[in-house]
Amino acid sequence: MARPRTPMLSVRGIRTAALRLIDRDGLENLSMRRLAQELDVQAASLYSHYRTKEDLLADIANEIMAEVDVSGFESGDWRHGLTVWARSYRAALAAHPNLVPVIAAGPGRREAALRRADAVHGGLVAAGWPARHATMIGASTKYLVVGAAINSFARGFDADVQVYRDRYPNLSQAHRLSEHAAEIDNDSFELALSAFLDGLDRTFAALGHEPGAQHAGGD
Repeated sequence: MARPRTPMLSVRGIRTAALRLIDRDGLENLSMRRLAQELDVQAASLYSHYRTKEDLLADIANEIMAEVDVSGFESGDWRHGLTVWARSYRAALAAHPNLVPVIAAGPGRREAALRRADAVHGGLVAAGWPARHATMIGASTKYLVVGAAINSFARGFDADVQVYRDRYPNLSQAHRLSEHAAEIDNDSFELALSAFLDGLDRTFAALGHEPGAQHAGGD
């Protein structure tokens, strides 16, 4: 049997190629025409799988969010649940920083994102948080994670010591930050997360709960 002239396409293959293009060239450089060139097909071939670029991006975002772990809430310990969720969420976004604007826009109708939002909110309420607080905690955690994932603090400093010498005496070691960027960025995220959770512990206590208390089942 003769081989088809046009490469066989699948939605998974299209998503993989699109994400590779976004990771490499940036979100602004994704177009259906550009993606078709990447796959060595005609653009019309893509539209039989995805009607619009927005549909494709939603599917990619959904796939990435499916990797985020919310299982920590199953223990009934809201602090553990938030810790597992925040770390996993940050890792998923940090792996594809160019796609963060799409994911950060909200779950929309994306199934994986909505399931995780449901698990987070339900886990917090079941642990004893009022629904309004659970909503705000979910939002606050998202702000912390997205800010940490979208760029690197440490890599934002120039590695030339002459930039800082004499003019910025309090930044005399700033040229070394990029050498230790991964460590600094990770430790900074963990510090912010810990401080955030400690603050929530105090708020939880002010609501009448013992610090570290678990209220599985909404008791």
